[in-house]
Amino acid sequence: MANSIINLARLAKAGFVLAQHGVRLVPDGLKLPSPVKLALAATWPIRVLSAPFHWGKKPTARIASALNSLGPSYIKLGQFLGTRADIIGPRLASELSQLQDRMPPFSMAEANRAVEDALGGRLTDHYAVFSAPVAAASIAQVHKAETRDSGLSKTVAVKILRPGVERRFKADLDSYYFAAAQIERFYAPSRRLRPIAVIDNLKRTTELELDLRLEAAAISEMADNIRGDKPRPGEGAGFRVPTVDWRRTQKRVLTIEWIDGIPISDHDQLKARGFDLKALGLTVLRAFLTHAMRDGFFHADMHQGNLLVDVEGRVVAVDFGIVGRLGPRERRFLAEILHGLITRDYRRAAAIHFEAGYVPPHHSIDVFAQAMRAIGEPIHGRTADEISMADLLGQLFAYTEVFDMETRPELILLQKSMVIVEGVARSLDPSLNLWSAAEPIAKEWMETNLGVAGRLRDAGEGASELAKILGEVPVLLGQAERMAVAIATMARDGVRVDANTVQRIADADERQSRWSTRALWLGAASLAAIAARQFGWI
Repeated sequence: MANSIINLARLAKAGFVLAQHGVRLVPDGLKLPSPVKLALAATWPIRVLSAPFHWGKKPTARIASALNSLGPSYIKLGQFLGTRADIIGPRLASELSQLQDRMPPFSMAEANRAVEDALGGRLTDHYAVFSAPVAAASIAQVHKAETRDSGLSKTVAVKILRPGVERRFKADLDSYYFAAAQIERFYAPSRRLRPIAVIDNLKRTTELELDLRLEAAAISEMADNIRGDKPRPGEGAGFRVPTVDWRRTQKRVLTIEWIDGIPISDHDQLKARGFDLKALGLTVLRAFLTHAMRDGFFHADMHQGNLLVDVEGRVVAVDFGIVGRLGPRERRFLAEILHGLITRDYRRAAAIHFEAGYVPPHHSIDVFAQAMRAIGEPIHGRTADEISMADLLGQLFAYTEVFDMETRPELILLQKSMVIVEGVARSLDPSLNLWSAAEPIAKEWMETNLGVAGRLRDAGEGASELAKILGEVPVLLGQAERMAVAIATMARDGVRVDANTVQRIADADERQSRWSTRALWLGAASLAAIAARQFGWI
């Protein structure tokens, strides 16, 4: 009960702050439970009276201002929800997707103390030069520094977590879980979208971002994956990542190579240096698809601020706080979907959804293929500047509801990342055709994994698994025998639960139901009280 009240207080405060900034984070046309309606009604006067202070401000600016005042975890939540048009609708998703993760830097004294606590000794033991922050975001900030080892000087970037950020995230995540649980409990249509699983995904993402050793490991893993890669025809000089200084990296401090490059968004400077923008656009797009489909491991935040072009013309990705993974099953799904759309084999593209279990079997493959055709046909032969990726994703999300498809967090992250990457590539080459660029990647994957070589490899792996299973047969038979005895005993004597246990289960269920309902109404009442107190009504 105490935790419920604390979480309600946090959510009420957040609702009040959003109202102050004239923000109403409710999807258009959504049927709301009564407690949520009351909460919105309670904050309506605040939104109305604060409206004059926001005249002329775009919705994105108001949302950014509100989330910045609420703190780091709300900024991350906003960015995360910006990828989920299926949950919050296309309008809100579009507004949230434009959020920039920028916050004022923390002090040099705090930065120095963080480095010394993480690495031991004094700051000067690790860095010969240590500058003021060059960038600051909700979770960490970056400093330019210089190291000297064995007489050699290197310029490095030092990323440091914000003081107390872990504690703040944990507290806010608790309130997100509480809200998600109530949504699932009281709003049945939301269960297909799995709100608790959405927060689980946000939690995993932030936990990775809050341990900078994991970011270092992600950079190192991608460096291994791309070692030996050669540019394809039409691409630029290639793709690379910074090197990690493991001696100066711990959970709260990350040290990597400083990249002296041109921001990929600075087209004028890139042209002045003689770089081919179209080739760079193709490099960005194909590098991402290669990492996702071949390696099953991709940079999930490849926006323009995280991409540079070095002196050799290679695209360099930085900030690996968010990465995505795809298993073999998901990679095959992606390759076949792309191949099906590119070759207009919509029935195969539909069938792979059913084989992967993404569409329930009571639906018709032919009807789903018709839906895939409705998405694929309008984009063939058109350039990227003629295709609205927001509209395309809106259609995809609409069909997930029509065909009862459950949310797949890893595919949602991939889709969000593809939209970002396609946007970067299109800014470099407005005439770039996504499907033509993707075709050699999909074809290569299909030949490698579904051709003769792939089948021989799968056969070898299957034989290995069979040998392992045969070796475990005696153990499995023993477990089966014990299970059979237990089942026979239950069949003869029945499953017995004493009356006290039954009563305790019933009492617990009744208490949970009663307190959950009261908690929702208490939250709505809290917002009403805050509004009344704010305007002197009580």
